[in-house]
Amino acid sequence: MANLDYVLHLADSAIVLGQRNAEWCGHGPILEEDIAMANNSLDLIGQARMLYQYAATLQGGDATEDSLAYFRDAQEFRNYTLLELPHHGALVGYAVDNRDYAVTIVRNFLYSAFMALVWEKLQTSKDEHLAAIAAKSLKEVRYHLRHSHDWLVRFGDGTDESHARAQAALNHLMPYTQEFWTSSDFEKAALASGAGVDTAQLKADWEAMVRHTVEEATLQMPSTEGFVTTGKHGGHSEHLSFLLSEMQSLARAHPEGVW
Repeated sequence: MANLDYVLHLADSAIVLGQRNAEWCGHGPILEEDIAMANNSLDLIGQARMLYQYAATLQGGDATEDSLAYFRDAQEFRNYTLLELPHHGALVGYAVDNRDYAVTIVRNFLYSAFMALVWEKLQTSKDEHLAAIAAKSLKEVRYHLRHSHDWLVRFGDGTDESHARAQAALNHLMPYTQEFWTSSDFEKAALASGAGVDTAQLKADWEAMVRHTVEEATLQMPSTEGFVTTGKHGGHSEHLSFLLSEMQSLARAHPEGVW
């Protein structure tokens, strides 16, 4: 059986990216993309629901999927830092810029390529609950990967502006992927129990997949050097608190509400 923090790590990553992508709802660059990104968000939130429901059974007491999603503070979330970043390039913390679809697409590509490998491995987890969630999630993430791959190639091999924006997004986001390969204590415990995945063993396949697409898009593979972020340890950027404030506001304002 997986430990609680490992399941919450998977759930938090899914819901944070689902919430971020949902910010495009009604603002998509074209109608078809608006709908596609909304569906992508619903898939991720659906994965988060299954994982939170399982986490609630592991925690016991009065824990529910809602209490785990809506009544935990930012430092309790275990998602990758990459997923909480806003839809634009690097700026000082208090600055706000317009959404850049290239940032959204590049992030979805980097994370979907990673999770396609993770969910594939988790299908053989000794934890039957995680294995079942992985089997369902793998089908969805393969669609997300295909969608983001196609758009990344289109951006990179498109106009001068789309190429420049895709390269800037790749340069900005790639260093955050280092967090994929550094194991936390709860990941080590999950691996030792046969429930988890050794992500370090997935790195070569992930890099080959990313490099192939980057070359297909006529972009340059950026460096991943730099500070290794600590989102899954609870050390987040300033952006997560703002994201959670919006996501949790209704539930916290009406904690006994039922709909």
